[in-house]
Amino acid sequence: MSITAFHIIDSTLREGEQFAHAHFTPQQKLEIAAALDEFGADYLELTSPVASPQSEADLRLIATRPRRFRLLTHVRCNLDDARLAIDTGVDGVDVLIATSSQLRPVSHGLSVDEIIATGIAVVTEIRGRGLQVRFSTEDSFRSDPDDLVRVYRAIDRAGVDRVGLADTVGVATPRQVHELVSLVRANVACDIEFHAHDDTGCAVANALAALEAGATHIDTTILGIGERNGIVPLSAMMARLLTVQPDLVERYRLDMLPELDGMLAAILGVDIPFTAAVTAPNAFHHKAGMHTKAVIADPSAYEVLDPARFGRQRSILTGHRLSGRHAIRHRATTLGVELDDTHLRSLTAEVKRLGDRAPLDNDQLDALIRGWATA
Repeated sequence: MSITAFHIIDSTLREGEQFAHAHFTPQQKLEIAAALDEFGADYLELTSPVASPQSEADLRLIATRPRRFRLLTHVRCNLDDARLAIDTGVDGVDVLIATSSQLRPVSHGLSVDEIIATGIAVVTEIRGRGLQVRFSTEDSFRSDPDDLVRVYRAIDRAGVDRVGLADTVGVATPRQVHELVSLVRANVACDIEFHAHDDTGCAVANALAALEAGATHIDTTILGIGERNGIVPLSAMMARLLTVQPDLVERYRLDMLPELDGMLAAILGVDIPFTAAVTAPNAFHHKAGMHTKAVIADPSAYEVLDPARFGRQRSILTGHRLSGRHAIRHRATTLGVELDDTHLRSLTAEVKRLGDRAPLDNDQLDALIRGWATA
């Protein structure tokens, strides 16, 4: 199924604040917001003004700044929270309420009918003030689907802009996401937002499944930070969609993804994960001889993503025991050294012999190549 709509709701300054190592200063929040604005994020979601006095002040501060993104905040589904959020100058309010049997007793204790009545009152209040509103069910994938349909249909009739499905504990599979989003899509006319936690490693796959089933908005954070081990990483979502339907990401500054991940990693004092899509230090490094031979001849042989789209460059790792003669010839050629086949094979054998002890860095390898050429 072709994806018909895709919008980023970046939640680095809301969900991301729930990451264990996050404590953003007002200046850091301004820097993150400015960078995401330049990247082209459609929406930014900030922490509820109810959370703390500084959270409210930061929200009001960003609301006063020129921006292209729409500013949202995330609050509990009650009128007091909603009214304070409206007063901060945001463009929209994201409200949530637990609907699963596990969360309802320990969260609010409301029945499904009471959830519907409360949701309609809050949505009506926010819409009446001219703001966008999203109504999300927390722990959607451990909730009764019949309850969800009842709630969403009532909220849709109340004029909500988006309903949200949240895989709050990361329990859903892509198939389950597709089935539930499809069910909701068949019962509402409004947009659908999807929020995926990565507890079981399925966040990006689940987000894609949601889009394929009719979701229109995906929650992301830079580096995927968030509660526990986080949600959908922005860079990974962009990489996934670029391989599936490139037109969906053409409007975003993909070349800024390494900058965004690097900036946040520095703020948090963490490394970019070595598994991070497109922004990991080794994301476009090639090492094994069979791989390097093919990539030298045609990069697309082992690259589904062009590193240049992300402001990156590929590299061929050569000074190690897995290296092949094609990689060594390529390195020699970049140095202006031409080797006949006999010398090349001998040099390759020497690199492998030395590489069995320890990898050679570029300076050691280049010295070896130059020495072999003059031997």
